[in-house]
Amino acid sequence: MFEEKVKEFEPIFYPRSIAVVGASTKLKVGSVWVWALISGGFPGPIYPVGSGGGKIGDLEIFPRLRDIPGEIDYVIVAIPRRSVLELLDDCAAKNVKAVQFFTAGFSETGTSHGYKLEKQMLEKARRAGIRIIGPNCIGTYCPEHGIPSLLGRIGKSGTVGFLSQSGGIATKLIEVGIARHINYSKGVSFGNGIDLDASDFLQYLAADTKTRAIGAYLEGTRDGTRLFNTMKGVTRAKPLVVWKGGRTEVGARAALSHTGSLASSAAVWSAMLKQAGAIEVSGLEELTDTLLILQRLDRWPGMNAAVIGGLADGGGGISVSAGDAFAESGVNLPPLSAETEEGLSKLLGEVGSILRNPVDVSQAQPRGVPTLFRAIELVAADAAIDIVLIQEDVEILLPIYSPTGLEEINRFVIELAGRQDKPVMVILPPGSAEQERLQLEQRFLAASIPVFASPERAAKAISNAGRYFCRDGA
Repeated sequence: MFEEKVKEFEPIFYPRSIAVVGASTKLKVGSVWVWALISGGFPGPIYPVGSGGGKIGDLEIFPRLRDIPGEIDYVIVAIPRRSVLELLDDCAAKNVKAVQFFTAGFSETGTSHGYKLEKQMLEKARRAGIRIIGPNCIGTYCPEHGIPSLLGRIGKSGTVGFLSQSGGIATKLIEVGIARHINYSKGVSFGNGIDLDASDFLQYLAADTKTRAIGAYLEGTRDGTRLFNTMKGVTRAKPLVVWKGGRTEVGARAALSHTGSLASSAAVWSAMLKQAGAIEVSGLEELTDTLLILQRLDRWPGMNAAVIGGLADGGGGISVSAGDAFAESGVNLPPLSAETEEGLSKLLGEVGSILRNPVDVSQAQPRGVPTLFRAIELVAADAAIDIVLIQEDVEILLPIYSPTGLEEINRFVIELAGRQDKPVMVILPPGSAEQERLQLEQRFLAASIPVFASPERAAKAISNAGRYFCRDGA
């Protein structure tokens, strides 16, 4: 489905050359874009364009787009809106395939002039066979092809795609993705979406064989029926996670001023997303948590989880609260088998431990790390368990086990995750040993172990992914 989009969007995500209009020897946004492309390693020609001339690094700044000697696939525009119509004429003369407008000041202003300009832009572009991204956006992101964010940041190429009406949210998705090892195949901020909109980019990402899961931040749509039908088609092929902005009256007013989006009620959007088979989330954390899990899983293992806490002490209350969090999110914490409970009882004793699920293994500490490891292995091997979650409270573990002991524990967790089919995930709550916690988080993430800051966030992300894979007709 939507296979025609792959070839159509090739000049957008894999352009052979890029021109940046609005470049200057001074530090302006056009120049920032040129430097970002250089630092990102874009493999084709980069053509800065600006009336002042000069150079950016070794690149000549051409006075006009028409002065560029080579072919141009993709143009990034950062000039005042009064000049955009003339620029589109230049793009038509150069047979440009796609134009991304960072330039703002159109329908999002709510003025008749802004709407009229958008209409004129669209008419010119369609006559010339040019596709428009935006206006009022930061455009595409493709690590595989050396296209970074505006800030010049570029992560590893991966299997998660994203689209966002907001440039700021798109930037946060990239930054959080780099920090949490969510590796994107493609991404796009499309702003006002006067030509290519959410439906177009969803169709492309659905057909893109390098994308296995899609995240989206949307504020509204100009064609709800098309978006609904597109989402239904997308979710037949791969998971789609949607954060809808502008759900309240205040948020809707902000969305109208931000991207010119007219928002329907939150209830209408929620019903539409549910019927389309999409996963609805309520913020950036839940969106990225869910994408992190979807990236990790080649197949859905099931909704039966085991939560192991109290690796040193204090596991009782942690186990109780984790049980509440998972139950409230609809994730099963099934009882362990009699054989597993008997094995745990022999290892840990019955006093001071919780041998059911969630499991408190704090009584392993005085018996040594081999006992702790065997207890975790017993729980992980239980036939009723599909997913294993281990909570580490670093500020408690460090003084009890010392850095050397904690290192041994973490090596074991990584090794366990690598030798079994059941996904292993880690809960690392913030605390007083924040520097050590962040270092440990990076280590687990580098080993493809999803990490969450709380049981609540882990439970919600697992529940979200499970709802997609366990939906009717899946």
